[in-house]
Order: sequence, then C-alpha cells, then structure tokens
Amino acid sequence: MPSQSYEGPISRYLNRPLSRPIARALAATPVTPNQVSVAALVIAGASLALFGAGWNIAAGLILHVSSVVDGVDGDLARTKNQASVFGGVFDSALDRWADVLILGGMALWASEHGGHDLAPVAGFLAVAGALLVSYSRARIEASTNVKAGDLIFGLASRDVRLFVAAIGALTGLVYIALWVIALASLATVAWRVAILPRALS
Repeated sequence: MPSQSYEGPISRYLNRPLSRPIARALAATPVTPNQVSVAALVIAGASLALFGAGWNIAAGLILHVSSVVDGVDGDLARTKNQASVFGGVFDSALDRWADVLILGGMALWASEHGGHDLAPVAGFLAVAGALLVSYSRARIEASTNVKAGDLIFGLASRDVRLFVAAIGALTGLVYIALWVIALASLATVAWRVAILPRALS
C-alpha cells in the first residue's frame, strides 16, 4: 500500500474519488489489498498488449484504470485495518513492474505504429527515470527524516506520470508523452540530489 507521506495531485483529485468508493464496496468481500495490487499489475499488462496491437486509445483507458485500481489497495487496507509493511513493499514492487509494462508498451507503439526511430531511447529513459524517481524517494525517506515529497512536490510522481501516459495514448502523442515522462523524471531526481544537502542542514 502506498506511503501516505505524499499524494500526488492526480491521485488526490482524480483517482481517489474513484478508488475510495471501490474500496468501500470491496470491504465486505474476502478480497485482500494484496490481491488488488496484483489486479492493478494485470491491468497494466493488458495495456502493454493493447499497445502492441496498435490500440492506443484502449491502452490509454486501461492504463488509467490501472492507476485508479492502484489506489484501491491502500484505501482497502485502511478500511479493513490490514495495512502492513509487507503490503507496502509488495505494492511498491508491483508498481515498478507495472511502470515497465506500461512504458514499454508505449515505446513499442511509438516505434511500430508511430514510426519514431528513437522510441526505444525515449522508452528506456522513461523507464529509467520512473525507477529512479521511486528509488530516490525510498532512499531519502529510509536514510533521513526528509520526505521526498517535500523536496519536489509531485513533479514526476507516479500518478502524474501515468496521467501523462494516458493523455499521450488517448491523443496519439505517445512518443511525446514518453519524452515528457523521461525528462520530468530525470529532472526530479536531479533536483532531489541537488537540494538534499540543504534540506539535511
């Protein structure tokens, strides 16, 4: 289940109004938060398949559904009082796999259906940036009293990255979305590294 130290703007204003009612509906069922985390990954995998088939609009809709469902596990854990350290780590690990599937699918579409020769480069940098944003946040929060959300207010938080990915897919601007995600993610990491010494002092 996601950390509550920082919640991005897309999650707060767009996803949570959908994920919370879903979590309340699931609260009376045997469904566990970890099962929801797996479901979010499976849905992300479906977006990869749709990108591969050339159906970018369907892929964009599905990847946004994955983003919403990713918020359900945390809401469900709190509703059922089942939040745990293992659940948080499990969800975070699956989120990274989902990022790779979604961004990899976008790179595939941009290369095969968008005709962009540098799509693999954009995809690689987007994946690397997404992983580094998540790693830098986890490393900072584990090693210091500073919250990564305090250092850079959601410029490339996961909810924002996935929203950009969805908009890119729905509009056919997948290649551009990849570069936006890549550059924003790498800029976020660079900013965190640059500002951390001052934050620690």
